[in-house]
Amino acid sequence: MTAVVGHGIDLIECERIAGVLRRHGRRFLGRVLTEKERALADRHRDPVPFVAGRWAAKEALLKMVGTGWRGRIAWTDMEILPDAMGAPKVTLRGATAEAARRRGIERVLLSITHTRMLAAASAVGLAE
Repeated sequence: MTAVVGHGIDLIECERIAGVLRRHGRRFLGRVLTEKERALADRHRDPVPFVAGRWAAKEALLKMVGTGWRGRIAWTDMEILPDAMGAPKVTLRGATAEAARRRGIERVLLSITHTRMLAAASAVGLAE
């Protein structure tokens, strides 16, 4: 039987991410996105909604595992890449993966959406 053992949601204004990108550019992207995620961002004419979506998704994942930004958590402990159908597939590493294991999370469902103004994400942790 599958059980929900964690849930997180986050919402961010895209303009906040745009401002950080204007000030810090590639340095910010290197801190927040993995190499593969940066390659995906580079494919977008306007990367702001994509980056804002990943930010919201990673915040939602941390709420799902119940840690927030405590301990040895790093943005790049979480990688979100599209599967064959384009749905977001989550890979957790490091302290984030440890926190998920402690909570009994074996599988993650993630939904990301954005407009030009807002990005939102919902993460559900499942125990099988």
